[in-house]
Amino acid sequence: MSDETDPGDGRPLRVAVIGAGPAGIYTAEALTRRAPVPVTVDLLDRLPTPFGLVRHGIAPDHPKMRAIRDTLHRALDDPGVRFVGNVEVGTDITLDDLRAHVDAVVYTYGAALDRPLSIDGEDLPGSLAATDLVAWYCGHPDADRARVEASLEGVRRAVVVGVGNVALDVARVLARAPQELEPTDMPQHVLDALAAAPVEEVTVLGRRGPAQASFTTMELRELDGLEQATVLVDPADLELSPAAEERIAGDRNATRNLAVLREWTGHRPEPDRVRLHLRFHRRPVRLLGADRVTGVEVERTTVDDEGRAVGTGEYEVLPADLVVRSVGYRGQGLPGLPVDQRSGTVPNEDGRVLRDGAPSAGEYVAGWIKRGPTGVVGTNKHDARETVASLLADAEAGVIRPSGDRDDLVQTLRARGAEPVLLEDWRAIDAAEVALGATRGRARTTLHERESLLSAVRAAAGR
Repeated sequence: MSDETDPGDGRPLRVAVIGAGPAGIYTAEALTRRAPVPVTVDLLDRLPTPFGLVRHGIAPDHPKMRAIRDTLHRALDDPGVRFVGNVEVGTDITLDDLRAHVDAVVYTYGAALDRPLSIDGEDLPGSLAATDLVAWYCGHPDADRARVEASLEGVRRAVVVGVGNVALDVARVLARAPQELEPTDMPQHVLDALAAAPVEEVTVLGRRGPAQASFTTMELRELDGLEQATVLVDPADLELSPAAEERIAGDRNATRNLAVLREWTGHRPEPDRVRLHLRFHRRPVRLLGADRVTGVEVERTTVDDEGRAVGTGEYEVLPADLVVRSVGYRGQGLPGLPVDQRSGTVPNEDGRVLRDGAPSAGEYVAGWIKRGPTGVVGTNKHDARETVASLLADAEAGVIRPSGDRDDLVQTLRARGAEPVLLEDWRAIDAAEVALGATRGRARTTLHERESLLSAVRAAAGR
C-alpha cells in the first residue's frame, strides 16, 4: 500500500454508498472487512429504512427469504458503517456536495423503473406495472395506494404478463386465500383489499416457451401448494422443437421447470378454487376496454432457432379486469450521473464509472444499476466484491486517497434541514413495527407511510 493512502493523521478512507439494499450493504461489508486500510462507510438511502428490495420487493408470503435481512443487519452493526436513511441525493444534497465529504462514492441504488409493454391500452385503469403492485403489498412509502386499490376493486380475472420470479410472486399473492396472507407483515389495508377482491382466475402469460422462462424451480413449485388455487397447464404449450430440446439439455433450471410443468398437465379446474393458468407462446398485442381494462388480445407465437418469439398471426382475447406487466426493470440516473438509456445501467468497467468512455476517479457502481436486473439477492455479494476490488486497487495506485479534513455528512444534512435516520432510529422503527404486529397476533406489520416511520423515530427520541 502506498504511503499516499495512509496519511500521517491516520484518517480512514471515507466512502459513501448510495442505496442501502443488498448491493449497498454487501459493498459496505466488503469495504470494512476486506480492505487492508481503515475504511468508514456512510450508507445512504432515500427511505428511512434499510434493506431495499429485501424489504420492499420480496413478497411478504416468503418469510424465509425475507429473513435475509437478519444477515444484512449484521453488516449495519459494524462500527465502520453508518446507516444514513431518509436522505435523497439530488434533493437533500447534490452529488458534488456529497463528493466533497468523502473520498469515493459507490452507487448501488438499483433499478426501480418498470419496462412498459408499449402496446395500445396500456394506460387504461386496471393496467399496472408489477413494480406498482409489489410496492403496494410490501408497504413501500411511495406506493400509489389509491391507484392500486382502485385497480383491484371487483377483480375476478387477472392476467400477469411475464414469466420471471416477480410475475410468479404477483400471481401467487393474487391467488392466495386471505387466511394464508393474514400472518404476513403486509399492512392491514393491503390484507383488507386483497381479501375483498373476488379473484376467480389468474393467468400468467409467457411470450416464448417454458424453456425460455426465467423463474426458478423453487418459485414455480410454490404455486401448487396454495390453499384455494389449482395450477392449470396446457400440454400443447410444453411441446418443444428439436432445437429447443437441445438448448435445455444443458440448462438444469429449464429442465427442472419443464418436469414440474409436465406434472401439472393432468390438473383440472375445481369448484370454488382459483384457476391459476400458466400459458406460454402468447404475447399481448393490446389491452381492451373503454373506461378500464376488460381483456387482453394476444397473438400465438413460436420460438425460432435463435430462441426469439415469432408471431403466427393467430389471435385470441383473454377476458381480464386487471393486467399486471412484469417484463423487467431498468435504472435511472441521479442528477449528474450518466445512465445508458438502452440498458438502464451506469456505464462502467469492473465497477468503475465511465464518463465519456474513461474511468471517473472515485466513482463506482454495484448491483442492478451496474449490471442490470439479473440474479438473486446473493448475486450482489460477488458483484460488490468485484467493485470493491477495483476501488481498493485505485486506492493502492493513489487514484483515490484520504485527503484533508471533511465536514461530517450528518451534521451538514441536519444544518440544511434534512432529517437523517440513523441506525438507532431504524431500531425504533423496527420496534414500532413489531409492536404493531403484536396487536394482531403477527410477528410484524409494516409501517407504510413515511410520516409514520418518522413518527416512530421522533417518539423514541422524545421529540
